[in-house]
Amino acid sequence: MSMVPLLFRDWWDDEDFSRPSRLFDQHFGLGLRRDDLLNTARSFPRSSIFRSYVRPWSTALQRQDSGSTIQQDKEKFQVILDVQQFAPNEITVKTSGSSIVVEGKHEEKQDEHGYISRHFVRRYVLPQEHDINDVVSTLSSDGILTVTAPKKVYQPPTGERVVPITQTGPAKATVTAASESQPKIEHPTN
Repeated sequence: MSMVPLLFRDWWDDEDFSRPSRLFDQHFGLGLRRDDLLNTARSFPRSSIFRSYVRPWSTALQRQDSGSTIQQDKEKFQVILDVQQFAPNEITVKTSGSSIVVEGKHEEKQDEHGYISRHFVRRYVLPQEHDINDVVSTLSSDGILTVTAPKKVYQPPTGERVVPITQTGPAKATVTAASESQPKIEHPTN
């Protein structure tokens, strides 16, 4: 058996390296079901020389929706987050400048496996055509946080508009009175 094909192939293009490796902080501490391990073991490539480095449960976690979903249409900008691991009082949604900041934090708690603490901060830059002052957020009973910013209402200018005139009183009289009340300086003439 020759080692030439192994040495001259581009091993970085191997399918195990093409899969992104991410730490899924939102599902940290959740146990895997027996089915998750069995399903991934069947679909796991046997021919890879790097199979000892690939964790079979990573594909099960990748199937879960662990990130946020951003939706933008002609009416609104919307962010949908799965925050089921946090209590409602542990989540804050703020606006800062032209950004929406979502933060979730709970201190160290004890669960059946030991101690766990979670913290995340996500910042979303709001497009200019959306109104930062009208941002609203809702939290469903199953832990889905939805943050919505409507588009700014653009009212096209009408053809003609009458501008009202506000009367303030005599402006010329106060200017003349002010100039008369100033002392006059007389210059000596020779």
